[in-house]
Amino acid sequence: MMPAQHTATAIKLIPASQFTLDQLTAIYNQTRVDYMVPMPMNASRLAEYIAIYDVDLEHSFVASTPDGQMLGVAMLGLREDRTWVTRLGVIPNTRRGGVGQALVERLLEQSAHLSIDFVMLEVIKNNVPAYQLFKKLGFYEVGELLILRRAPIIPPIDPIIADAERLDRADALDLVGRDRGTQPWTNQSESLFNANEVSGLRLMLADGSRGWLVYQRQKFMLTRFIYKTEAGNPADVLYAMLSHLHYQYPRLDTQIENIQINDPHLPAFYKMGYVESFRRIEMWRGTPPESLKMS
Repeated sequence: MMPAQHTATAIKLIPASQFTLDQLTAIYNQTRVDYMVPMPMNASRLAEYIAIYDVDLEHSFVASTPDGQMLGVAMLGLREDRTWVTRLGVIPNTRRGGVGQALVERLLEQSAHLSIDFVMLEVIKNNVPAYQLFKKLGFYEVGELLILRRAPIIPPIDPIIADAERLDRADALDLVGRDRGTQPWTNQSESLFNANEVSGLRLMLADGSRGWLVYQRQKFMLTRFIYKTEAGNPADVLYAMLSHLHYQYPRLDTQIENIQINDPHLPAFYKMGYVESFRRIEMWRGTPPESLKMS
């Protein structure tokens, strides 16, 4: 017997704010049981996700049948002049019935209602049905993004000789600033400002090359890297900074996401033992507002 199909007229969309975090987590996890990159959640991780990425549950939605059968979920991040479609998922045996399209269309309606025309999202590379849906709804591809991981290496690699300075949260965020152009949502300055346990590192090499790295240190992981080479070869500067960072935290795993494939710092990650987990396609709908463009 074929799975039940649901037409748009049979889909009820309920604001996610009407559900508890436990309920939202359960719905989301059901949509990911067969996903190419599962990314399971628990309630505390979802709460952190909502806070860091400015997810607005009032403008996010759960899809159900009129009799209460859960069908899917989609969330909307909301920042000045832009929104972000995230955590879109449809429960496997209810797919191909218009649920995903109904959810995304409702999020786009919410953006329009808020007078926001610029919408961002990322889709896992080779997720053809999702990619085609977003194209159908007016999104266009703007770039390819890497998700990188590094396992701990003990004993750690000796740090490159350099003049290195550890930075507290305030100094680190001051370096990041807020005018960084149209970065992927996860890597925008607001995501760092919303995160806990943010620190940084400034470094100068003997030849005058210099740069800085800002990161979040979680209990078992380093993540959310923002970095800049101010002088010198980007790959050399970042490799030196990574050598100091991983020497300081030799037992922590590292995961960073949404690194541009043309980032000149990439060789430093690979040299330091980072490996590619998967790729995402970044897509936009509309034109970035002037407030997001680099000055």
